[in-house]
Amino acid sequence: MTHRKPRKISSVRSGRGAVRWGMLTTAGLTTLATAGTAHASGGIPHDVGVAVDQARTIATRVHPVSYQESFTVHQFGALVSATADNRAVATSIACRADDPCRSIALSFQIVTTAGTNMRLHASNVGKATNVHCPECETFAGAYQFVVSTPGVLTLDSGTRHQLDLLSSQAYALGHSNRSVADIKQRADALAAQVVSLLRGAVAAAPRTQAVDPLQQFQPTVTMHRYVS
Repeated sequence: MTHRKPRKISSVRSGRGAVRWGMLTTAGLTTLATAGTAHASGGIPHDVGVAVDQARTIATRVHPVSYQESFTVHQFGALVSATADNRAVATSIACRADDPCRSIALSFQIVTTAGTNMRLHASNVGKATNVHCPECETFAGAYQFVVSTPGVLTLDSGTRHQLDLLSSQAYALGHSNRSVADIKQRADALAAQVVSLLRGAVAAAPRTQAVDPLQQFQPTVTMHRYVS
């Protein structure tokens, strides 16, 4: 009878189980840029925002267990347009059938947008690939949440704390011994909690003046999900 050596988890994530916040700033794997600060008369914004987040893992015989989790919140102000890109990419390469690899990438991206004329270009991709590794456990889950409100929304401390707790739970998933099917189910459950939390935050937020008061609309919370 043979015994496997304890496996070391390879993770390039810094700041375990903590939300990265982007409020027209940059943090970690996140980039958030604005171009143009002048506003025309009437309060119409000329700003452009960009949010890019990713979780990327590679498991090999040298590093057979790899996990990365990204959980980032971008709170945009009033913009003309914004681009949000979220990706989870997990790869397992050439591990033995009797000692398979485990590669898991999870990326949760939350973007709040404001303005009645703002255009959002959103991309959300999850990709899991086994390369000469048919017995490997490989999973990629990309979850993107877009909050659209007529006026600027700032998440309160209570919501921020709850999101931090959910981030910790997402981080813990990859460091557990759960099956990929179970991780997928639990990641979906976390995503549902994020949606519920954001909807509650939108409902409780003070009604602020819209960027264009002649074109009011009901706030929405939309989730994009791509798992592989």
